Formats: sequence, structure tokens, C-alpha cells
Amino acid sequence: MTLPASALPIEPPPAFLGVAHSLTGKLWRDRLDGRGAARALAITQRYQLPEMLARVLAGRDVEIDAVEDFLDPTIRKLLPDPFTVTQMEAAATRIADAAVRGEKVAIFGDYDVDGATSAALLAWHLRHCGLDPLIHIPDRIFEGYGPNTEAVRALAGKGATLLVTVDCGTTSLEPLAEARKLGMSVVVIDHHQCGDNLPEVDALVNPNRPDDLSGLGHLAAVGLVLVTLVAVNRELRKRGFWTAEMPEPDLLGMLHHVALGTVADVAPLIGLNRAFVAKGLIAMRRRDHVGHTALMDVARLNGPPEAWHLGFMLGPRINAGGRIGRADLGVRLLLEGDVSEAARLAAELDRLNNERRVIEQAAEAQAEAEALAALGLEDKGAVIVTASEGWHPGIVGLVASRLKEKFARPAFAIALEPGGIGTGSGRSIGGVDLGKAVRQAVHDGVLIKGGGHAMAAGVTLRKERLAEFRAYMENALAGDVAQSRHVNEIFIDGAVSARGMTTELAVTLNRAGPFGSGNPEPVLALPSHQLIYADEIGQAHLRLRFKSGDGAIVNGVAFRSIGQKLGNALTAHRGQVLHVAGSLAVDRWQGAERVQLRVLDVAVPDQGPAVIR
Repeated sequence: MTLPASALPIEPPPAFLGVAHSLTGKLWRDRLDGRGAARALAITQRYQLPEMLARVLAGRDVEIDAVEDFLDPTIRKLLPDPFTVTQMEAAATRIADAAVRGEKVAIFGDYDVDGATSAALLAWHLRHCGLDPLIHIPDRIFEGYGPNTEAVRALAGKGATLLVTVDCGTTSLEPLAEARKLGMSVVVIDHHQCGDNLPEVDALVNPNRPDDLSGLGHLAAVGLVLVTLVAVNRELRKRGFWTAEMPEPDLLGMLHHVALGTVADVAPLIGLNRAFVAKGLIAMRRRDHVGHTALMDVARLNGPPEAWHLGFMLGPRINAGGRIGRADLGVRLLLEGDVSEAARLAAELDRLNNERRVIEQAAEAQAEAEALAALGLEDKGAVIVTASEGWHPGIVGLVASRLKEKFARPAFAIALEPGGIGTGSGRSIGGVDLGKAVRQAVHDGVLIKGGGHAMAAGVTLRKERLAEFRAYMENALAGDVAQSRHVNEIFIDGAVSARGMTTELAVTLNRAGPFGSGNPEPVLALPSHQLIYADEIGQAHLRLRFKSGDGAIVNGVAFRSIGQKLGNALTAHRGQVLHVAGSLAVDRWQGAERVQLRVLDVAVPDQGPAVIR
């Protein structure tokens, strides 16, 4: 009997360059198995693409017939009819009603980048319709996440008849019930996971609600706001609202906001999200938006912005306002039309971001020490839960993220307040649904409140239940964590020498971008290159140089590696020949461009059997 092809066993690819155990303990895998390699060859032959680009595409499961659309993702092709989203029609109708009637609309957003960009995009549209919306971004410390009753009452007191929540609201049952009681209509535009009960509102637009079949659950809130406004524009067009004096707003001209919010919220760069970010980056390169341009200038962004700039340079500055400053600074910057005022706001956000770094570093050092003590010499424990009095609540998410990266397991950082209440954030690893476990902990009475995504969650608990929460999460997640951490792998897209690492190769590979969550950056290997230079730069980074056998040299950098396994391995092997794995980037300095390898891992080459001469 002949097995169908799909039933044939697939041999896992052998260790790439024979690296079964790198200097940081990782197994190197070829991202392509036999079928993937065959698909890469077929892509090369059909489309006459460079082999390395074809390997990258095949490694991201791009089918042969989908290559052209993947290389040029267009919103027109990928945007579904907005009405496929549950209750979208009701939301669009109610927002259009407000525009036609000239109502006072209140926008309630979250205090992160996704919330700020969502609020700014919606406010821009309503202003274009002739309205003057109220915008409320809650204070992270005094109000917490999502709508609260006092803020809702204040907005009603200012005459708001329609409340639109963006990037929040799905679990805010009581505050939204209060809004309805006060006579306000309520539209929720959110993407967070739902609890058992949904709020009673005019429309709940959330592709992650159980009865939604749109397939748009991967969108960030700002992407969902754009889809909603497409529906609103269509409804207003039907009513004859748009005229020569009031032309229909160009939503695609505001993709800067969508790109920034999508990348900063770590939404997967697949499908429509990839198109949003690809086209949004093009819009940002035009430098025609006052707020975004001021933000790029204060971040000293040299050259055209790429997706990682949004996540690591621009996003943190918008976030800094919500973390340790005024929560509405980011929205104000994104809506500002005056160049000098935008520069002032951007400078304030930059100052707050520097202040945030100092606060974060102190808390991070304390949290790492606590985590090391808890895990012990045997490195036992599935989940890290750290807590301290005196930590700023605005930076606990960043601390949790650092702990997750350092210890490769889910981590929580909790700020304990004088009243005995702790508020914190958790970050997870692939294959471990943190949001689900947190919601169950709320249901079981361990937490006062909590929720979030698979990869990130927020919690509020009483100090005396900290040990119980730690034990609860350990019990709930131990199995999934063990499975996820079973094999510590790094996937390699291909090998290249220092001489082959050119700006042309970087440009070629970037055709498969933008890269980020869900569309990983290509990882290339330098086989047997000598580490000829390694020195500390900035805070905890290493600047590197590698030389190939033919004498060609490529620069490298290992970010946040000093004191970590990678940094220790690099400094201990100066002058030696190593296999090197990393991502190719273009370093721009004073108008010049040169390639740079962002080093992720290194390994000692297998010397092979001794040769008897």
C-alpha cells in the first residue's frame, strides 16, 4: 500500500552547520525542510528571484502562486468587506449618525501606542466631518486600564451623546452600563480577548468575540479603527454627506498611524497587517505628517524608517507619556498641525523616555536578582513572578519583557502600592497563552482583575495573595512552558560570507518585509569567520567585526548582550573562528551606508576528525 504524500514522515532538517549546541545552548535548524527547499527552488525558477530571497519566502510558507502578492501586499486586495465583522454595520451607522447630526462624540482610548494611534485616527476623521470630539486617555496609575465610571460621568457632563472606546472596553461592563444610564450611545472598537460576558452597548466591534467570523482577529485596534472608518465613509457616501466643501477623507493617507500602532502592539505582520505596515512605512518616508516627522527627528532616525524603528525608537517615546508622564501627550502629538508645537511635544516625550529608561534599569536589576534567587542554581520553575514596593507601575511591562527574554519563560513584574494592592504586567513565550490563564485566575478569585492577550496580560491582586498567585500560575502553565522550552532552537534562512553581506543583499531580503511578529526577520549564518574585534558600546551592547577566510570583513553588533550568555561567549572567544548567526541591517551614519550583522548567536565550529599526515 502506498501512503499519500501528505502521510509520508517528514525528516526534520539536520542541525545547520552541524550546530547542535551553540555557545548559548541553542540548536541551529535550517528553516527549510526538504519540501521547503524544493519550493524555494521552484520560486527561484518561476519568478527569476535571487536564491536567498526565495529561501526566505519559502521559509515563511508563501505558496508559489502567492509570491507576487506577498512581495507587494496591497490593502485593496486584502481588505475584506468591513461588514463581515460582527456589529460593524451598527457601529458605522451610529458614528455616521453622529457626523450628520453634529453630535458631541467622546473618544476613550488606551494609554499605549495602539490606543494613542487609534484615538488620533478616529479624532482626525471626526474633525474632518466637522465635529470637535472629546478625547480621554486614562492615567495609568490613578485610573488604570479601560473606561472607569468617574471618567464616563465627566464625559457625559461635557455633553457627549456618543462614547467610542478604542483599544479597550470589551470587559468594561459596569462603566459602559453607566454610560448608557446617562443617556450616551456606546460603540466599542477593541481587539482584546473577551470574558464570559460582553457589555451591553450599541455595537461591540471586536474580531476576537466568540461570534465573529471575519478572520481579522490579528488586527491591532488602530487597524480595526481604519476598517471601521472605511465602513463609516461608505455609510456617509450613501447619505450624500460628502460634498465639494466636505470631501471624503483619504484614509490611506493616514496609514502612518496604523503602521505605528500595529508594530508597537506587536500584532502579527501577516495578511492585512503586513499591507498596513508596508504602505504606512512608505507614508512615513514622505515626512508629510507633522507629528510623525517630529517624532522621527527627536529619535534621531537616520534614513528611511523600517518596521523595527517603529517598535524600538518611535513607539517607546509615544508610550513614555502613558507610562510616566501625561497620558494624552502621544495623541496630542499625532493630532498636532503646528511644526514648532509638535517639536515641543516630541521633545517632552523624548525626555520622559530617557527618564523611563533610568527608572526601568533600576527595577530591572532588582527583578533579575529576585528571579535568580527564586529559580535557584537548578533553574527550576515555569513562571517568574517578581514584585516590589517602589516600582513605578508604568514600567512593569517592560521589566516583565526583559525577564521573559533573559530567562526564556513567562514573567510577571508587579508594583506593590502602600494600600496593599499590586498592579503588574506579564509577558509570555510562544505556545503559552498567558491571557487565558490570567482570566481563569480572576474567575477563581486569585486576582482582583486581569486580562490580555496570549503573549501579554495585566493583573491586579492583593499583596497577601502574591504567593498564591505564583503557585497558581506555576500549576496552570508548567506543562505548556515545558513543551515550549523543550528545544531551544534558532532557525537559519541561509549561509553567506562576509563578502556577500552587501547593501544589495539587504535590499533584496527586505522585499519580503516588513519583518516583525508573525513574519520573522531573516537569520543568516556566517560559517567559520574570525572574531577580530569585540568592544563595549553604549549600555550593554557589543560592537564586533568578523573576517572571512578570503579577508573580507563585516561589522556586527550584539544588542543588550553584556552580562548575558551571548556577550560572555563573544568576549571569551576574541580572535577565534566562530559560526555566527544574525540578521542583516543597513547602518546609516553621516550620509554613508554600510551593512551590519545584528548578532543573535555564535557557535564553535566542529573541527572534524583529526587528519594524519
